[in-house]
Amino acid sequence: MLDFAKQAQRYRSELTESLLPFWLKHGLDREFGGMLTCLDRDGTLMDETKSVWFQGRSAFTFAYAYNNVAQRPEYLEASKQILDFLEQHCFDPKDGRMYFEVKRDGTPLRKRRYVFSESFAIIAWAEYAKATGDQSYAQKALDLFHKVQQWLATPGMLEPKYLPSLETVGHSITMIMLNVAVVLSQVTEDKTLRKQVEDSFRLIKDKLYQPKYHCVLEMVTPEGELIDTLNGRVINPGHCIETAWFLMEASRLMPDLSCAEEMRDFSTTILDDAWQWGWDDRYGGIINFRDCKGFPAQDYSQDMKFWWPQTEAQIATLYAYLLTDDGKYLDWYQKVDDWAWEHLKDKEHPEWYGYLHRDGTVAQPAKGNIFKGPFHIPRMLVKASLLCDELTSKKQ
Repeated sequence: MLDFAKQAQRYRSELTESLLPFWLKHGLDREFGGMLTCLDRDGTLMDETKSVWFQGRSAFTFAYAYNNVAQRPEYLEASKQILDFLEQHCFDPKDGRMYFEVKRDGTPLRKRRYVFSESFAIIAWAEYAKATGDQSYAQKALDLFHKVQQWLATPGMLEPKYLPSLETVGHSITMIMLNVAVVLSQVTEDKTLRKQVEDSFRLIKDKLYQPKYHCVLEMVTPEGELIDTLNGRVINPGHCIETAWFLMEASRLMPDLSCAEEMRDFSTTILDDAWQWGWDDRYGGIINFRDCKGFPAQDYSQDMKFWWPQTEAQIATLYAYLLTDDGKYLDWYQKVDDWAWEHLKDKEHPEWYGYLHRDGTVAQPAKGNIFKGPFHIPRMLVKASLLCDELTSKKQ
C-alpha cells in the first residue's frame, strides 16, 4: 500500500522548499508590486510584461498555501502585495473589465474578450478573505462575480468568439465559473453561487458531454449538438480531468445541493473517459488534444505534454480514489504522479518545467511566461497533500 503520509510530506516539502521560495525570490516584484512570471530556468527575468491572469492566480496561491499548509507571514504578505497591484493597475476604469497584460509598472497593454482575469481575481480575494477574516475582500469578490455573471449573460457585453453564423457553448468558462462559485461559497453566502454551480453542472452534463464519443467537448451548439469541424471536435483531456475534480470538490463542499450526489457520480464518468482519451500508453503522461472522431488534431501542440494536465490528473485520480476506494484510480494516480515527478521536476533548479515533447523530453526549460506561473503546480502540491492526509486517516 502506498504510504500516503510520506506522499503528503513530499508535496509539502516541494511546495515550501522549492516552488514558493522560487517565486518569492525571483517573481515577486518588490519595486512595483505584483508578480513577474516570465522567468528562465534559473529564475532570470526574461520579460517584464505582467500577466493579469497571474496577479489573481499568484495571490490565490500564496493565500491557499497559507490557509492549508503553513501560516508563514511571507505568504500572506505576498498575497496582499499582489492584490494591491491588481486593484491599482489591472482594472479598466472605463468598463470595470480587467486587462490581460500590463507593463511592469502597471501601464495597460492588452485586453481580451475573456473573463478569466476576473475569475482569478475573485478566487484570490476569496482565499485572502479566508486567510485574514477580512470580509471586505469576500464582498469585493462577490461584487465582481455578479458583474461577470451579468457580462456573460448579456448579449453584446462581451465580444463573441464567433460571428452570429455560429453560436456556441464553451467548456472553459463553464468549468471556471463552477469552481469560482465553489471557492467563493466558502467565505460568503449568496444564492447566486449555488445556482451557478447547478447551472454549470447542467451545461456540462446535458450539453457539453457527448455520450456517443464518451467525452466533454470544448464547445458545442447551444442545443448541445456536435459542431462537426476540427475546432468543434476538440477534446482537451486536461480540462476534462480538471472539471472532474471540480465536480468532486463541489459535491463535498456543497453537499446540500440537489445535484450533489449526481455531480459526484458524474465526475468519475468524466475522469474515466478523459483518462482513456488523454493517457499516453506509449510514453506516459496526459496528451494535449484529441479529435473525438479520431482525426488528427489541428493544434500544433496536440501531442505535447504540458505541465498543467499532469497536475490536474494527480489531483483528480487521488480525489477519485478517496471518494470511491476503487483501486484503478490509485493505479492511475501512481502512474501520473510518478511520470510528473520524473519528467516535470527540474533536478538542478527549483520549480518544474512546463513544456515537454510527447516522449517527455524538455521542449523549452523556462519556468514561467504569460501563461505559466505559480498556480497549477503549487495548487496540486497543496491539494494532493490534503487528500493524502485524508487517506492516511482513512486507512488507519
